Amino acid sequence: MNISDIKIAKDTYWVGKIDNREVPFHRLILAKGTTYNSYLLKTGKPTVIDTVDMEFGREYADRMAELIDPLDIAYIVINHTEPDHSGGLAALAMRATNATIVCTEIAVPEIQEMYKLHSRNYLVVRDGDTLDIGGKTLLFKETPYLHTAETMITYCIEDKILYPCDIFSTHVAVEKLFSDEAGFDITEDFKGYYSAIIHPHRRYVRTLMEAVKDLEIDMIAPSHGFLIREDVRKYIDLYAELSRETTQGKKAAIVYTTIKNNTKKMAGILQATLQENGIEATVWDADKSDMNDIIESIEAADAVFIGSSTRYADMIGNLEPLLKELQLLNLKGKLAAAFGSYGWSGEAIEVIQDYLNGTNMTVQSTSDVIKSTGMTHVEFPIRVRFSPKEAEKTQKIKNAAEFVSDLLLSAI
Repeated sequence: MNISDIKIAKDTYWVGKIDNREVPFHRLILAKGTTYNSYLLKTGKPTVIDTVDMEFGREYADRMAELIDPLDIAYIVINHTEPDHSGGLAALAMRATNATIVCTEIAVPEIQEMYKLHSRNYLVVRDGDTLDIGGKTLLFKETPYLHTAETMITYCIEDKILYPCDIFSTHVAVEKLFSDEAGFDITEDFKGYYSAIIHPHRRYVRTLMEAVKDLEIDMIAPSHGFLIREDVRKYIDLYAELSRETTQGKKAAIVYTTIKNNTKKMAGILQATLQENGIEATVWDADKSDMNDIIESIEAADAVFIGSSTRYADMIGNLEPLLKELQLLNLKGKLAAAFGSYGWSGEAIEVIQDYLNGTNMTVQSTSDVIKSTGMTHVEFPIRVRFSPKEAEKTQKIKNAAEFVSDLLLSAI
C-alpha cells in the first residue's frame, strides 16, 4: 500500500504501518496481524495525529518525509502514550524539531521519560479544548482509562472525523483501509478487539458515550485496523451495548475484625460503593457474629472481602478459624479480596491474602489487575494506613470495589 495514495479527507492522509505478522500483543498473539494508523493533516499548520509502533519508528519518519518536510510539522497529537501509538514519536520528533506535542497533562511526563523529550514544547489540552490548525479545528475530549489514565480522543470539526486511538479499533493487517471495502463483515473483529482491550475498562465507556453523543461523526479513524465511514452509529452503539450492565442479583459478603474501627470504616466504604453499583453487600463483624451465619452469607455471595487490622504482625479476633474453614469449602467461581488498616507494616492483610489463595476462589491481586487491564490505580490487597478518612485513601477503597463490581456485572 502506497501511503502517498491514501487520502482519507481533504488534506488528510493515512501515514501508518501495516504489520501482517503474527504479532505478540498484551500477552496475546494477533493471528491477523494489526495496523498502526497514523494521520497527517496538511493544513496551514500541518498536524500529525498519533504515530506507529516504536519498532517501525525510523521507517515511519522516513516515509513521513515523502509527504511533508518534517520541519513544517506544527503539531503532533498524542492521544495515548502506549508505545504502539506513540512509539514513532521519538524518530519523528528528531526531524520535526518545530513541532509542539499535544496531549493531556498526565501524558507529558510519560512522553518526556519514555522518549527523552524533556526540552520540547507541549500543549496540554483539557476536555472540550479546541485547536486551530489552519483550515481545520480539532476538538479534544478526555477519555481516561480507555484504556489508560492519559487517554483522550480527537475530533476534526470540519471533516467530522473522530480520531479515537485504541477505541473502535480492530486488530487486522488491513488490505483495504476502509471497512466497507474489506470484502467481509468486520463486526466480529470489532467485538474481539473490544473484549480483549476495552471491556476491562467498560465503566469508562460511559465517559466515551458522553463525549461523542453530540458529535456528528462521518468517519471513525482509529489507531488500529479499519477506518469506518459506513454504519458509523452501529459501531458506536455496539460499544454502548457491549459495556452495559445486564447481570443482576449479585451479592457480596464483607467480613472484618477491627481495633480502632478503621477497618470497620473500610468495610463500610466497600459496602456503600458496591451498593451504589448495584451489588447487594452484607457486612459482618467476625467478633460479634456467628460463624455459621457468616459462612452461609459467603456461600451465597458472588464476591467475598475479608479484612483485619494488624496487631503484632498478625490478624486479630476470630478471623483465623473462619479462614481455615473457608479452605475446606468449595467456593469456586467467587471473587475474593483482602483488605485492612494498619499502623506499621500491615502483615495481617498479607496473611489474609495467603489464606484466600488457599481457597478455590478467584483472589484479586495488583499483579493480575495490571496484567489483565494495565490499570495502576486499582490495588489488591486493599491496604490503608491508619484512618481511611482522607480522600486519597477512600478513593483507593472505592477503586477496588468498583473493579470487583465491574467484574460481577459484566455483560460479556
